[in-house]
Amino acid sequence: MITNHGRRSQEGFTFAEVMVAMAITSVSLVGAIATFHVAEQQFRQGTLASRAFALAESRIEAKRSARWDRLLIDDLNHDGQSYLIMRDDGEGDDARAGDGVYSGSWDDNGIHLRWTVTFSRPGALSASGSVLLEAIASYMTDRGPREVRIGTLRANPTFVGLN
Repeated sequence: MITNHGRRSQEGFTFAEVMVAMAITSVSLVGAIATFHVAEQQFRQGTLASRAFALAESRIEAKRSARWDRLLIDDLNHDGQSYLIMRDDGEGDDARAGDGVYSGSWDDNGIHLRWTVTFSRPGALSASGSVLLEAIASYMTDRGPREVRIGTLRANPTFVGLN
């Protein structure tokens, strides 16, 4: 003898059970998609931060390896020709004219790179015993503006002191 309960178990799922299963699956999928979206944003921001750091570090290393008399000249595309001559003129990214801080800047795929050379004493580069080299890479994220700062000192290889 077959009971109603026995037949019901062989008939399959009810409409309500299917709807509950679909709802659970939908919520799970939405959660997974949101997780992937957040992961993608974090990956993009991490990539941007890494590129900003690499650009700033590269600019500092270029300044550290340049001949002292060519410290205020930049070849940004590495073709052997001067691309940018740093100025202390108070224009563009240079904060104030005549303050002894020479500035240059460059934009690269959402990153604004600014670098400065600050003499240890006023006057000509050759009379300075050292310079402060700084690079600041600024970029925008979903959480607002961010920046990477790198700096170092470089000594004048021909400086012999005051007369």
